[in-house]
Amino acid sequence: MKTEGQRTNYSGLGERLTGPAARRVAILLVVVLALDQTSKQVMLNWIFAAPRIHPVMPFLNFVPVWNPGISFGMLANGGQVVSAGLTLLAFAVVGWFFWQASRLDHVQQIAAGLISGGAIGNAIDRLRFGKVIDFIDVYVQTWHWPAFNVADAAITVGAAFWVYSIFLGQETGKE
Repeated sequence: MKTEGQRTNYSGLGERLTGPAARRVAILLVVVLALDQTSKQVMLNWIFAAPRIHPVMPFLNFVPVWNPGISFGMLANGGQVVSAGLTLLAFAVVGWFFWQASRLDHVQQIAAGLISGGAIGNAIDRLRFGKVIDFIDVYVQTWHWPAFNVADAAITVGAAFWVYSIFLGQETGKE
């Protein structure tokens, strides 16, 4: 019998997609997706209905922003082709994470769940509206970070965890 610390290599497709590692990724995906879609619906009803800025703290506003591109508005002029491509890419990445879940360490599984939930959250926006709902505006005096949402934050934290796991794995000799 294998201990919790050992990675399990599932060979069958069903086992790979439903094993404990895939369940951990799925649970985090669902939590992030629920938080993202709920927050976006609240903001659609609140600040997008009659577009306005809502100050929250001295460094934080809620602002209505439609983002047709990816991070920082890149590829915003790509139209439906870019939107469809990004949506397909999101589902492909999530599929890869589930396929590989049993081979990932715990930090990578957390990263995969965060990235997957965020990717699907933004993909849902692209399917529903053709663009992504952003509403979090962080700033210092007159310098504003580009507006983002819960999905973007989850993707960023997940990517940081992924990078951390790579450096930790190299440091400890893990692969």
